[in-house]
Amino acid sequence: MAEEKQEGNEKRITVVKIYVKDFSFESPQAPQVFRSEKWAPQTNLNLRSSQRKLNDSLYEVVLTITVDAKEGDKTVFLVEIQQAGLFELLGYDEAERAAITGSYCPGILFPYAREAVASTIQRGGFPEFVLQPINFDALYAQSQKQAAAAAAAKEEKH
Repeated sequence: MAEEKQEGNEKRITVVKIYVKDFSFESPQAPQVFRSEKWAPQTNLNLRSSQRKLNDSLYEVVLTITVDAKEGDKTVFLVEIQQAGLFELLGYDEAERAAITGSYCPGILFPYAREAVASTIQRGGFPEFVLQPINFDALYAQSQKQAAAAAAAKEEKH
């Protein structure tokens, strides 16, 4: 009886499945871009994650990474991936689940997305592109602070 109760309070995260939900690559200036003498595009990175509850313990987390490179106003390449995963979370309260799906799970998905982005850009004929490691804990904490500040500002208006 005591063992059953202890198991019921056990906290567990299980990676059920990791998969690509959506992926695109565009190189609208090819082949002219490869004839250029200099290679100095401005690169922009956009990163976001979302999560949705599928049942009491199963969550889908989607990490979306968009990388675009431009020379002047012309797009050299554009890559977007939605790297997703199914995660089973047992024994966590709502605040803990929010932190796990907002920080831990995107951190699990990031290496898969990073490899897919890098290899696709290289296969597109461009120089190696390496996404630097990302501190998802810090990003999650920052988003929580911004949400709290927005809620406080809304409270002051009313």
